[in-house]
Amino acid sequence: MRHYDVFNGDADGICALRQLRLAEPIDSHLVTGVKRDIELLARVPAGPGDQVTVLDISLERNRAALGRLLEAGAHVRWFDHHQAGEVPRHPHFEATIDLSPALCTSAIVDRHLGGRFRPWAVVGAFGDNLGETALALAAPLGLGAARLEALRDLGESLNYNAYGESEADVLVPPAELYRIASGHADPFALIAGEDVVRRLGAGRRADLERALATEARASWPAADAYVLPDAPWSRRVIGTYANRLATGDPRRAHAVLAPVAGGGYAVSVRVPRGAGPTAAQFCARHGSGGGRATAGGIDGLPPERLEAFLEALRDAWTAGAEELRR
Repeated sequence: MRHYDVFNGDADGICALRQLRLAEPIDSHLVTGVKRDIELLARVPAGPGDQVTVLDISLERNRAALGRLLEAGAHVRWFDHHQAGEVPRHPHFEATIDLSPALCTSAIVDRHLGGRFRPWAVVGAFGDNLGETALALAAPLGLGAARLEALRDLGESLNYNAYGESEADVLVPPAELYRIASGHADPFALIAGEDVVRRLGAGRRADLERALATEARASWPAADAYVLPDAPWSRRVIGTYANRLATGDPRRAHAVLAPVAGGGYAVSVRVPRGAGPTAAQFCARHGSGGGRATAGGIDGLPPERLEAFLEALRDAWTAGAEELRR
């Protein structure tokens, strides 16, 4: 019997899997990639009796591959917080999917495990830009301000490393980063023992400084949009910059775009909770888009649709919000 761990290569996916493997140690084949590498299940050659654990990737985007694995006799367990569509029922399929806006996959796994490895869940929540959730998870741990800030910095750095058009853009391949993290029982040991953490933090801060110097492509009372230059640093920082914008002004919608190979843009979208469409709803209207309540993305927005996208962003959080929600 083989075991496959299939996970998003961002902070939430890494920290969710770290918790599970501390609770259930097992040798497994790792299947992951950059954050926008979502259709990962197609890479899994599981067959009868094989075990597949999936964390922090959209069921909707992997529905056909899931059906193939179940038909082949594999057992699949799924933890996630993204829009899933109809969840299949099958004797070999176990789904723990919660779309609550305040939850990330690390928090869902933390709940599943009864909080046994809580510091990793705190890191995952910080990385997913769910600061209030991270602080609520951390409250029973009695951590001081400096240790909380260290977990926040780690989460943001792990998340930053996941963004890029391919692994050529990122500083550390996500599977390698998970293997480094898996050598430590808690995130404080990871911070103290691995120079890669400092390297990621320095890269994140340098790329963010470049992004902060970029002028808005468009700005309205309820939304704004930034188009970054065509460079690896732009693709690396796109999510970090979108999170920074959302934290600084949570009542407005924000879009950050970075050019990708072949023309077009990768897009990160952050939206206010409970106002207008969710980020997942909005991004799904623009081709290969999806996400969750307050954060979403589009893998490849064609250049000829840029102006229409900007108009839709403007309208979604003004007069057109209720119509788009339907």
